[in-house]
Amino acid sequence: MRAQLRNLDGIVASEISSLPNVTVLVGDLYISPPTRSSPTLDPPTTKLNEPLIRDLFRGAQLAFINTTFWGDEYAIGCALADAAAAVGVEHYIYSSMPDYSAQSPSWPSLPLWSAKYAVEKYIQSKLPSLRTTFLYTGIYNNNFTSLPYPLFCMALQPDGSFEWQAPFHPDVPLPWLDAEHDVGPAVLQLIKDGPPSLSSPARRIPLAFELLSPRQACAAFARGVGRPVRYKQNPKIEIKVKIPRGYKDQLVALEKLYALGGPDGRRQPPYFGEQELERKVPDEALKLWEGYRGLEEYAREVFPLEEAANGLTWMMEENEPESEHLNGGISSPVENGTNQEDENDDDDDDGLTIGGGLSTPGESTPARREETWLA
Repeated sequence: MRAQLRNLDGIVASEISSLPNVTVLVGDLYISPPTRSSPTLDPPTTKLNEPLIRDLFRGAQLAFINTTFWGDEYAIGCALADAAAAVGVEHYIYSSMPDYSAQSPSWPSLPLWSAKYAVEKYIQSKLPSLRTTFLYTGIYNNNFTSLPYPLFCMALQPDGSFEWQAPFHPDVPLPWLDAEHDVGPAVLQLIKDGPPSLSSPARRIPLAFELLSPRQACAAFARGVGRPVRYKQNPKIEIKVKIPRGYKDQLVALEKLYALGGPDGRRQPPYFGEQELERKVPDEALKLWEGYRGLEEYAREVFPLEEAANGLTWMMEENEPESEHLNGGISSPVENGTNQEDENDDDDDDGLTIGGGLSTPGESTPARREETWLA
């Protein structure tokens, strides 16, 4: 078994590299000039790391592929599929997402998702013999954090409650998934079930185990954390920390997408882009894995642990005035001017300032890195 990792940093990489019978190939799938200290969403030039891509599939029968925005995702995704087809991979599982503009010209395209959809269409048109399952994942439970990250900030209030602000219509259901708990078992079952039939070599599965509106999601979260959680629809996604320019483009497109329906929730575009996929939630996912972790269980069992790993202490101070502990007793990441939106356009902002909390002043924690929150 082979796995490809950009580097060996972090808990997930350590766990994968320590597994028996797993060969980890370390390196980027693209090569760009070393002109910056860290990768950007849009490197100046991109050259495919063809030897690594070929080596990934040597002797492989099955493949699960989740491409990322580092480098030219479309070129990398197509090259990976070509390499898999060349060695005769029997079942290719690709993590895709919708391109809304392909469904309606009036819908904006999300730049971090449209490349995945373009790879899907490439596979269907250019590699019809590659038996492929396209997985569409719902919103990650794991996106929530009380740190001031955009879109999924579960902001702690002075009275000890939480508030989530987002542009989604408050009463339109959205698909939810606990990525850390449920993607692995679902993919394993897909592998056991085997590839699509030869007569229909491609299939699409929405991987989400709950359909909850933002209000319902907040109610589930409240039951989990034992505190009030309120949802506030805000057409503007607040940016209080430095983020990569490419991700800002994604957020701007999201604002436009979810402004389309206005107060009429029936006009809000479906999360998966098509009602056909939306109607299959959660039945298709439950066929693969019934032991899923819902949002309420996540909020109760996991969210406090992730918050503590980020240096926050609200879960241990329930009887004290929360106004003194909104940031866990540490300096806020939005201080020192990082909440100025004009700073987000700085071309030199390669890394993610929002990469983690502080357990003690000046000491980073590994709980929140760019690989986990940007989903």
